[in-house]
Amino acid sequence: MSARNSRTAPLGSAILGQPEEPVRRLRIRVQSLLTLSLAGTHIIGALIAATLINVVIPGPSLLTSEFLIVIAVLAPAYVVVAIVVGTILGTRYGVDRLGWALDGRRPTPREQRTALNLPLRMTLQQGFLWIIGLALFTTCLGIIDPDTIPKVSITILLAGLTVCGFVYLFTEFALRPIAARALEAGAPRRHRFAGTTGRVMLAWALGSSIPVIGLMLIAVFSFIRPVTPVRFAVTILALGSITLLVGSLLLFLSVRSSIAPIESVQYGMSQIEKGDLDTKVVVYDGTELGELQAGFNRMAEGLRERERIREVFGRHVGRDVAAEALDSADILGGEERDVAVLFIDIVGSTTLAAERPPVEVVALLNRFFAVVVDEVHHAGGSVNKFEGDAALAIFGAPVQVDDASGRALRTARTMAQRLAIEVPECRAGIGVAAGRAVAGNIGAAERFEYTVIGDPVNEAARLSDVAKSVPGYVVASGRALDAATSDEPSAWSVRDEITLRGRSEVTRLAVPAE
Repeated sequence: MSARNSRTAPLGSAILGQPEEPVRRLRIRVQSLLTLSLAGTHIIGALIAATLINVVIPGPSLLTSEFLIVIAVLAPAYVVVAIVVGTILGTRYGVDRLGWALDGRRPTPREQRTALNLPLRMTLQQGFLWIIGLALFTTCLGIIDPDTIPKVSITILLAGLTVCGFVYLFTEFALRPIAARALEAGAPRRHRFAGTTGRVMLAWALGSSIPVIGLMLIAVFSFIRPVTPVRFAVTILALGSITLLVGSLLLFLSVRSSIAPIESVQYGMSQIEKGDLDTKVVVYDGTELGELQAGFNRMAEGLRERERIREVFGRHVGRDVAAEALDSADILGGEERDVAVLFIDIVGSTTLAAERPPVEVVALLNRFFAVVVDEVHHAGGSVNKFEGDAALAIFGAPVQVDDASGRALRTARTMAQRLAIEVPECRAGIGVAAGRAVAGNIGAAERFEYTVIGDPVNEAARLSDVAKSVPGYVVASGRALDAATSDEPSAWSVRDEITLRGRSEVTRLAVPAE
């Protein structure tokens, strides 16, 4: 399975289904996979053992009349009984210890450990059947001819070990949905050798070292009981072929068991790169790779939390201000900038609050500020702060824009038009000013905010008071018109001159042209 298929096969294989599937379907799936894997491995193991004993391994031939009862009757009967009993007992053993998963409840720590150790326990259970077979056939055939003991015992032992390896890998695969649900309860303590290293060493031992030991023993026995060169060559070729086939399959299964969790994390990383921070991989591996999967989920959760903080922070202070704060988080002070300022204040807010319920007032303010924020952001400005029923918007800081004054003037006109249509319940005076101001972080090292301080801010606030008594409720300073570089000033007309409260110089007043 490639990383591209991880979304459709979150457990590493399509035949394992989805981790959230119904309990009944999960039970059927697990039972079916366990039955097929147990029965299949025993059948293949029995066929390999029979072939090695009767055809490949040098020694007394068992295809004679004196061994007829053991070979033709006892052996098939035991193989059938062992396969049936092993499959039924193994499946029941596994299902009986997974009651918590099949009941859809959270496992206890003991149930969790049992579920994760189940492949090993089932492997030991199946191995016990091969030990019984080893003792039974070695004894029966040894009574007839003691020379068969080395040949039979070594062959059954090697075949049984190989079968146990396949049982472990197949049951671990079949129980991935259970392991995923068990690991949802948290990462258990594990033994060092039971991790990825142990899995690889198991594949190496069963696929390479044990067959090599078998070849070495055959060479040793050839000194005790000489065989013809042709027979010896046939034996080596046959065992080598089986070793290549079995070893390759075991190694493939082991590698796939290790690669599948990595591919799921790889897919998750690709989704994170695309901006999908809600990505989460299913943790189904009880080794270090499962810790990798869980670590990815923790990383994704941290990214989601950071993005949520950034989003909330951006909503509180404005996204441009938030970005500036993150870039200069430890710097107090600011820099001089040429900015345009828009100040808007509701007319008669005290009466409004007295005549309406608080909930209704809040809903009205939210509708009002929704228009303000939308218009300011659309023009490339930022709402620096909300002050009760008023708002301060800045154009040119923290992000520099071309024609800040023209943007502010145009925003004031369109904002007034929208408010008259969308929020007719309240009127608001809008003042626009422009000039030199200081923009930066103001406060203390423990608590500060990004703001703009300077004469344009004070002038805009005073102009908003003047606008409350002007038709159209919008007033701008002549200096703001002079600073605009677009054709926006043509939409305004200069009227009176006035000395605003708290200022010594005269301010020219401009209002939107009719």
